[in-house]
Amino acid sequence: MGYTQDMKRKYTVWSVLGVGFSITNSWFGISAALITGINSGGPLLVIYGIVLIALISTCVGISLSELASAMPNAGGQYFWAGELAPKRFSRLASYLTGWLAWWGAMFTSASVALAMGSAVVGCYQLGHPDFTIKTWHVFLAYQLSNIFCFLFNCYGAILPSVGKTTLWTSLLSFAAILITVPAVAPTHQHAKFVFATFINNTGWKQDGIAFIVGLVNTNWAFACLDCATHLAEEVHRPEKMVPIAIMGTVGIGFVTSWFFSVGIFFSIVGDFAEIGASATGVPILEIFFRALESKAGAVVLEALIIATGLGCLVASHTWQSRLCWSFARDAGLPAHAWLARVHGGLDVPLNAHLRRWSACMITACIVLLYLSYSVPVICLLVRGRGNIAHGPFWLGPFGTFANGVLLAWTAFTLVMYSFPYAKPVEAGNMNYVCAVYAIVAFIASMDWLLRGRKSFSVASERKAEGTAPRIVDIPSH
Repeated sequence: MGYTQDMKRKYTVWSVLGVGFSITNSWFGISAALITGINSGGPLLVIYGIVLIALISTCVGISLSELASAMPNAGGQYFWAGELAPKRFSRLASYLTGWLAWWGAMFTSASVALAMGSAVVGCYQLGHPDFTIKTWHVFLAYQLSNIFCFLFNCYGAILPSVGKTTLWTSLLSFAAILITVPAVAPTHQHAKFVFATFINNTGWKQDGIAFIVGLVNTNWAFACLDCATHLAEEVHRPEKMVPIAIMGTVGIGFVTSWFFSVGIFFSIVGDFAEIGASATGVPILEIFFRALESKAGAVVLEALIIATGLGCLVASHTWQSRLCWSFARDAGLPAHAWLARVHGGLDVPLNAHLRRWSACMITACIVLLYLSYSVPVICLLVRGRGNIAHGPFWLGPFGTFANGVLLAWTAFTLVMYSFPYAKPVEAGNMNYVCAVYAIVAFIASMDWLLRGRKSFSVASERKAEGTAPRIVDIPSH
């Protein structure tokens, strides 16, 4: 694929699945972002929103898996865009996709760290009712979470084990919570509340808009499906293993998140609005406390979520740093020579980790990732799906349908996820994602004009010049 092999292929399919599911971790995502779903649709939104987003994510996963199987590379979507776009646009398409993917990765990583910070501070507040949570409290916990998970990513040899451990930690925590909470809750909600109750506390008069705005909760729980693609150069037989990891992530995510949501909603005790307005700022923690009638028990269950979330954040650092490193190899980022270095002793792109840690300060932007997926898919459709050498994972006409769903959903979310989350709109509840788009576009455009258009290259150019060999597999020992 036009690169030398810089890192060892140390990941098994279980390791890649572990990392992929660790960052998507759908049931964790539902629990961490539950406050959005509570106010923008309630139980009905979450229960049926999971089904809707899982179906869409299946199409997204198929689109990514087909490309990952045909062209396995740590660059993922930006590499595919460069390979598939018409020659005159290949550099620009690849560069644009790389920036969308990298910024999307950073924003998503920031949201995971923010969820960790909120959970830790919420646990403290539950044990100290007189404590009032301030923004700086959450920010401090946010940065401490980042530092803790950053250290795990500084030694490449342990990362496959961390990925597998996180997978099992997530599944065991899911099982423990799903069994405990419904079993000990003093009362249970009826089926109508769980499956047919729609709550609109957003201020939007149109329930449809409230539902769409609330989908951010469930959509976040299925984000980052490209994670496994960026480990393609660290796994044996990536053309088969990466698609398995991607589709496995969607499947496990749907099963765990749907049953988790059903179990939790049946176990809610008391008024739903009071739970959403909990002083802890963490609705799931309040649900645990009311069900168990024990602060210690609630903190223990929340600790399981925090442990799962920390694994998610470790995987997030791994995902973003591999993307940053691979993009820097092609001079797609400023200071690319420094960012593209792989530390010989640690077997990780250490400098790329450092870049992520200092920049991870903005909330997630799901749409940027969808846009980064859409560019190579558009290039694929323009070139013709039958005009590329596909890999073992290729679904023919159904793949074309999946591509169409991905593109339609990207266009839909680009518009609808820009709506304010609540009305009346004020500075404190305004949705500033459009400003994020503008900032990303400005920075990427300036870098392209001042540096990127001269130095950025795509793999096809290097192969044509004979300056870089094809990646070869390194046998495991």
